[in-house]
Amino acid sequence: MKYIDLHTHSNYSDGTCSPATLVARAVQKGLTAFALTDHDTVAGIDDTINAVKEQDVPIKFIPGTELSVAYKEKDIHIVGLFINHNNTALKKTTELVIKRRRDRNCEMAENLRKAGIPITIDALTANNPDTVVTRAHFARFLVDNKITETPAEAFKKYLNTDTPYYVPRKYIEPEEGLELIKNAGGVPVLAHPLHYKLKEVELEKLVKRLTFAGLMGIEVLYSNHSTTDEIYAKKLAQKYHLLPSGGSDFHGDNKPAIDIGTGRGNLAVPYEYLEALANACNYPL
Repeated sequence: MKYIDLHTHSNYSDGTCSPATLVARAVQKGLTAFALTDHDTVAGIDDTINAVKEQDVPIKFIPGTELSVAYKEKDIHIVGLFINHNNTALKKTTELVIKRRRDRNCEMAENLRKAGIPITIDALTANNPDTVVTRAHFARFLVDNKITETPAEAFKKYLNTDTPYYVPRKYIEPEEGLELIKNAGGVPVLAHPLHYKLKEVELEKLVKRLTFAGLMGIEVLYSNHSTTDEIYAKKLAQKYHLLPSGGSDFHGDNKPAIDIGTGRGNLAVPYEYLEALANACNYPL
């Protein structure tokens, strides 16, 4: 059997592995193919392409991204696979999203400094100035500086939406995200559908809305999906004629329990998923 991973992150967003390290780990795990899907950026794709070329073992690389879009004052994530990462509209929008994220991060850092925590954006990006800073970076800073013991405690005390330090993000609309991905030649996939903790009726409304706007796939196999979750996600895929996808959501040391390819140990995304998704946009494998 040939296995793949269509949802991974590098240190160009909130992962801890460089693209070269990510490629090496994918090869080590014996994957046939993998996608880089950094949050709201395509900046790491060229480095990943170059790293793949340097490997002695052949492995297919799928250029991608994971866009955050607005849904009822929260965010949902849409993975774009097979994208042209040089697409002008996609690059322009992701650059705008990153600027908005940077401005918001500065506000959150200022809120924390007012509470006596000596945090700066420079400190958050010290090891990689090009990274897209997320709340995971804030949590790591809080743990490394012994302000909290764990990332979970950091979120609970300082980073969750119900804390006084949190600053809401400005998101693009789902329809805009779907259009961006499709116009860049990609296949849009709803990431981790059970992650949003929506009631079944509400989740189906979301899937129906996205499908009408151009959604083509949904993550059926995912590191945090239970067997029941997988069965339900498959039913959604069948009901709305969506292609199944799957991935680990690998972040390196930021999510140490999740490994590329195998997730929490029992993830196995078949190569057939990749073939069907590629056929949907005439992407040559």
